[in-house]
Amino acid sequence: MAATAMIRITTLRCRHDPLSSLPRTTSAACSCTLPPRCRQCRLLPPHSSGCSPSSSIFPRRVRVRPTAALKRIGGGNTSFMGPANNGATTLQRSSSPDLRRSLIVLKSTAGTGGGNASSGLLPTILGVAHLLVSLGIVLATDKFLKQAFVAASIKFPSALFGMFCVFSVLVVFDTFVPALAKAFMDFFEPATLFIQRWLPLFYVPSLVVLPLAVRDVPAASGVKIFAITFGGWFATLAVAGYTALAVRKLVKTQLIPAEPMSKASPFSTVETWAWAAVFVASFGVACFNPRALGTTARTCLPFLLAATVLGYMVGSGLPSGVKKVLHPIITCALSADLAAVAYGYLSGSGLDAVLGDYLTKAPSNPGAGDVLMGFLGSVIISFAFSMFKQRKVLLHMLVKRHAAEIFTSIAIASTFSLYSTAVIGRLIGLEPSLTISILPRCITVALALSIVSFFEGVNSSLTAAVVVVTGLIGANFVQVAMDKLGLNDPIARGIGTASSAHGLGTAALSAKEPEALPFCAIAYGLTGIFGSLVCSVPVVRQSLVFIAG
Repeated sequence: MAATAMIRITTLRCRHDPLSSLPRTTSAACSCTLPPRCRQCRLLPPHSSGCSPSSSIFPRRVRVRPTAALKRIGGGNTSFMGPANNGATTLQRSSSPDLRRSLIVLKSTAGTGGGNASSGLLPTILGVAHLLVSLGIVLATDKFLKQAFVAASIKFPSALFGMFCVFSVLVVFDTFVPALAKAFMDFFEPATLFIQRWLPLFYVPSLVVLPLAVRDVPAASGVKIFAITFGGWFATLAVAGYTALAVRKLVKTQLIPAEPMSKASPFSTVETWAWAAVFVASFGVACFNPRALGTTARTCLPFLLAATVLGYMVGSGLPSGVKKVLHPIITCALSADLAAVAYGYLSGSGLDAVLGDYLTKAPSNPGAGDVLMGFLGSVIISFAFSMFKQRKVLLHMLVKRHAAEIFTSIAIASTFSLYSTAVIGRLIGLEPSLTISILPRCITVALALSIVSFFEGVNSSLTAAVVVVTGLIGANFVQVAMDKLGLNDPIARGIGTASSAHGLGTAALSAKEPEALPFCAIAYGLTGIFGSLVCSVPVVRQSLVFIAG
């Protein structure tokens, strides 16, 4: 408003040089050539009393009084005031009292900037409250379903059941009361964007405690596990891609574009400095008093969580070329491990003790890793909202267009992944318990942990670590591998990526090839669903255990 007032006052009384470099204009009333307009206020000086047809310029500069300027403007002409939708009070050609009253109004409204700044704090507070409530409901739903399934002795991923329920409710609402479905989606959008923004972070705890997970694993067995992980990823990618390509040649249909998805906001400098302050303060408190919060795990939780988050922020800000070698998840795990090493050295407790406090797996005494992995079930439930946004594409692909490619490829690739892992583990002499632990290597962490819970004597930490390593391999090499294999069809590339490298591979491919996103999303979810359903069958579990030895 202050700027508007300044513009109006400048318009009324021009102090600029009227003899500017703009083209001269000729008056229609007299044949004299008028002086050029001012470049800023666009006003013409009044005619000189001595103008004549032969006069070309005025020898002297003329200052225009406000009243004279107003007289030269038509009564209904307010174009000199700028756009009419600027919210300012329109200045009409009127008497001096009216003019003074208009300028007083501008002056009184020019000082309201502080009120706008203070009122901007309320939407921020409401936005944070909205996020906390929506995210809290998702977390509470996941916890309730887990407890209900445990009490009922149901060996099926509770989060997967919750995803189906949420998606079904949204479809019913959209069918009968579309406005209610939209309101439902809008309410939970902050929670889904939060989960989408921090999704890779929830996979990190398994990599952070990897030294503990492989501590009792012989070096030879570790080499065998890595060989199965890398070779199995490539073989599963080839099987899924070529199966989709073969069926694709039989069913020739046109692709339809995917619905636009909301993108999470990038990390700000304020967030980085805030987490850095949390790390420094909590690290100092933990060094001064290791049991300041009751237990060592609770005392270490703030600075280990801050170190994990800071590592992810730094890794996300690296150039794309560096990310191909140093993925944000790797920088995230390294940051947490470096913090654990530093604290273990300064406190004298050692690295193993600090990593044990990072992931305690005890609800009554959680660590930083337990907090992060507590979101894995909510990640699965949040997929329902993404699936609902893509419901039109899903309907076309699953029912009318590409059902044959999708279901055939996923069924064959998932079955191949499970049984090939068991067979290769048996052939190269890997311990049966370790072989069973890495069976769901191509399935997302949340569902992979649910699958290995069907078996006895498994190392769930090793399961999660192998799944994350598989995703990292896919995120870095999936595009090059598919190019070498000749998988150029978007359907084959999307299904092959998601079936072999789950969420991390999906995120890496969809960022560069948006046309493959719908197929990645479907294969990502259906691969986990199919693997969970297959492994929940007792005959299948027994056959896998028998093959593994």
